[in-house]
Amino acid sequence: MTAEQIAGLDAELSELTGSLGRLFNRPEPRVVFTQYVEGLLAELPKKNGWTLSERAGHVTPDRMQWLLNGSVRDADRLRDEVCSYLVKHLGDPEASLVIDDTQAQKKGTKSVGVAFQHCGLTGDVRNRQTMVMLTYAAPGGHAFIDRRLYLPEDWTSDRAVPRGRDPRRRRLRHQAGTGRGDAQEALTSHVPFGWVLADAGYGHDPHLRGFCHDQVLPYVLAAPVDLPLTRPPGKPRQPAVKRADDLLHYAKARDRWERRSLGNGAKGERLYDFNAFDVTVTGEDPAEGFAHWLVMRRSLHPNRRGKNGELHREIAYFLVHAPTGTTLTEIITRAGGRWRIEEDNEINKQLVGFAQYQVRKWTPWHRHITACMLATAFLTVQHTGLTDPEPDTDTTPEKAANPGKDQVNDENKTTS
Repeated sequence: MTAEQIAGLDAELSELTGSLGRLFNRPEPRVVFTQYVEGLLAELPKKNGWTLSERAGHVTPDRMQWLLNGSVRDADRLRDEVCSYLVKHLGDPEASLVIDDTQAQKKGTKSVGVAFQHCGLTGDVRNRQTMVMLTYAAPGGHAFIDRRLYLPEDWTSDRAVPRGRDPRRRRLRHQAGTGRGDAQEALTSHVPFGWVLADAGYGHDPHLRGFCHDQVLPYVLAAPVDLPLTRPPGKPRQPAVKRADDLLHYAKARDRWERRSLGNGAKGERLYDFNAFDVTVTGEDPAEGFAHWLVMRRSLHPNRRGKNGELHREIAYFLVHAPTGTTLTEIITRAGGRWRIEEDNEINKQLVGFAQYQVRKWTPWHRHITACMLATAFLTVQHTGLTDPEPDTDTTPEKAANPGKDQVNDENKTTS
């Protein structure tokens, strides 16, 4: 990156944060908010009230803490601005909405939503908060556009929740329902997208599927093994299909697995074997002109131990709702897009202090998380606009007679 590009980034960030001044009722929090976002984007070992305040030149963290806890502003308005900013620069009708959750490990029991909860990534149970996130994954880039804090059962009952801790406990009882609400808000905000993607934590929710059917939305949702199905794919005498994993019998019998890639991951290309069946989901009709498919994804090597200790290749199931005639290639491509939200989780945690907050209440939590969303949205948009430095066009005789290393490498590439 050139010095001119770095200077341009500073100017763009100042313009972006300056345009959000209308969200505050006084000039002081506007200034501190700009410093807060700049600190999230700075290279700091940790990003909490003390470190952000020190970078901004404050003697104490009081002003940063007041920004999160006491200032008068609406975090949802900032969320809407983040969404509009991304749509303005990356909006595409072929984009996908990706729903997933991530966790922040916490100590104690006072922070809103904290409880001993299972983590699907690590498989253990720890004291943590669970955040349901929504990524806008477009061809030009991807970033978060919505967030909601999941409240476990201990936090949703009148008896368990002290007054004032949770202003919306009735509305946020289930993780799947939270994800459905995110998709609904994206639709009402006129966000352009073509598909909905989610893992099994949301794919098992019939209300989310019904919402997509009603709105004529294609989706690829990871499905539980007991997803109820009613139509066998073969002859009447063959075993009936009552649930998703019953189809494994037919997959083994016809042995038509296709090896495809879900894109590049941290360890290289993500290759799997795929099989697909057209299915009927019990009690659920697809939208007009649409059909349901169940797609199986099988790992290439044994990686799961069975009840008897033997190793098996892991099978994952995906329910697909798409226009009739959609190809398996397009379905697999869309399914691979779900990894975008995993990347966003890592980017936010590693770069902008997404899980390093030191707040306990509902409103400060949403203010910090939304500020992180703004910071990474800015990074995403700027990354799409970066261009390589202008090539060296010096054509003097001395330069032509002594080509540099890059020129030699280019010549080798063209003649190899």
